Amino acid sequence: MSRLSEALEQIDFTRRYNLERIETVPLSEWFTVPPGGVSHIAWQVGHIAIAEYRLCLERLRVRTPADEVLMPDAFLQMFARESLPADITGFTAEEIRAVFDRVHARVMEELPNYPDADLDLPPTKPHPLFTTRIAGLRYSALHEMIHCGQIAMIRRMLGQKPIW
Repeated sequence: MSRLSEALEQIDFTRRYNLERIETVPLSEWFTVPPGGVSHIAWQVGHIAIAEYRLCLERLRVRTPADEVLMPDAFLQMFARESLPADITGFTAEEIRAVFDRVHARVMEELPNYPDADLDLPPTKPHPLFTTRIAGLRYSALHEMIHCGQIAMIRRMLGQKPIW
């Protein structure tokens, strides 16, 4: 199995695992911060979407005009690393979920043909945690799994049973 295939398999596995948790939370509860909590499902899902876009597309190639439809600038800003769940406005749970799904579909469609020789190049935009494009792809799955844990905690705080 190629390095790229392995990274994409991990990205897709993590998404399927995360979806098992996300899909149990009704869209009507996506903006609910549980008592004692600091985040909600809408922020987690939106943040994962921008992170996957940035780690798997934007750091491997230049931003294209089609990317504005895929990942609007307003969405990138709303769910950035230091954004706050309390400040999320202008997007419905359905819109957030649609961007989340579209970005993942684009990654899984576009990257299987990415040139192996380019995987060892530095990312098009630097990142403090990795120095190669393949490392950025590998980090994408790890990053999403971190947020999967947060989603699992939020859904439990909303009264749902654990999923094993």
